[in-house]
Amino acid sequence: MAKKDNRFTTELEEQPPKRKSGGFRKFFMWFVIPIMFVVAILLVVATLMNTNVFDLGKKAYESLPFVTSEEQQAKEAVVSNDSKVVKLQADIQEKEAEIAQLQKKLDTATTEKEKLTTEIEQLKFEVEKINREQDDVKGDFKDILKTFDTMSPKAAAPVLVKMSDVEALRILTNLKPDKLAAILEKMDPQDAAKYTEMMAKQ
Repeated sequence: MAKKDNRFTTELEEQPPKRKSGGFRKFFMWFVIPIMFVVAILLVVATLMNTNVFDLGKKAYESLPFVTSEEQQAKEAVVSNDSKVVKLQADIQEKEAEIAQLQKKLDTATTEKEKLTTEIEQLKFEVEKINREQDDVKGDFKDILKTFDTMSPKAAAPVLVKMSDVEALRILTNLKPDKLAAILEKMDPQDAAKYTEMMAKQ
């Protein structure tokens, strides 16, 4: 009996253990294969009815609430582009306003420059005119001085007394010393003293 038990135990040990059918195998057999079979039948039926299954799938996918369709994406892109265009147009208007303001400033500066240039030209003309007049006056004064040089002291003295003090003083200060002394001798002593005092103060 002990030998039988040993042999039975040995047989049990030698026999490979039976494999248990796993949960994955059952799932595959009962769910995946039937679903694949149904899908294959639906594809055959759709092909026979000239229906594009992929278009139907795409429509079904786009109808999902959390999935944005291509049309919606296109609308969003258009809205985004419109906002960019509006912003760029606003920037363009702002830059054009700046350009207009700068142009106005430039025009004002140009007008001011032209005005100042005209004033400078007028002033130059006035200075030249005054210089010419001074040259003429100097020429006239030289002529007058020559006349007094040629006049006798007796004739020159009463003429100088009748002139304004400024003009008389100007002529007297430009005469040669001997001519000046001769004219002062022929003047009234009070007039001679007045002119001498005025020349001393210069």
